[in-house]
Amino acid sequence: MALLTGVGVSPSARRPSFPTDQVYSGLSGFKLLSFSSPKTRFQPVQLQQSPMRLHVSCSAKPQTVEMVCEIVKKQLVLPEDTSVTAQSTFSALGADSLDTVEIVMGLEEAFGITVEEDNAHSITTVQDAADLIEKLVEAKTT
Repeated sequence: MALLTGVGVSPSARRPSFPTDQVYSGLSGFKLLSFSSPKTRFQPVQLQQSPMRLHVSCSAKPQTVEMVCEIVKKQLVLPEDTSVTAQSTFSALGADSLDTVEIVMGLEEAFGITVEEDNAHSITTVQDAADLIEKLVEAKTT
């Protein structure tokens, strides 16, 4: 049975108890992982923290995202020049909880779906809404 341990290292932290024949210096900003099992000891793996950007892959069709953007604009009575994208959060667009309920109702009407209350609470962005719509429309057709 394999055991997975993760160790965060900072300049003030003590070094982890790995084999002493390995040199660990200048580890600020790095994380060390050690994989071990009762029979085998693997070498620790260094993961460098790098300034990477998180890329979100849209699973909903672009047409669905676009339609959700238009419904959100309409429900929140936003000016035409307001930019609404898949990453837009309802709260950043000025929506409160009542506005969010109205958005969900508008989406239900437009797409002919029913959104359960627990699913409605998980919708915070246009992308969340579009992904849920795709899932519900697919479930409805099967």
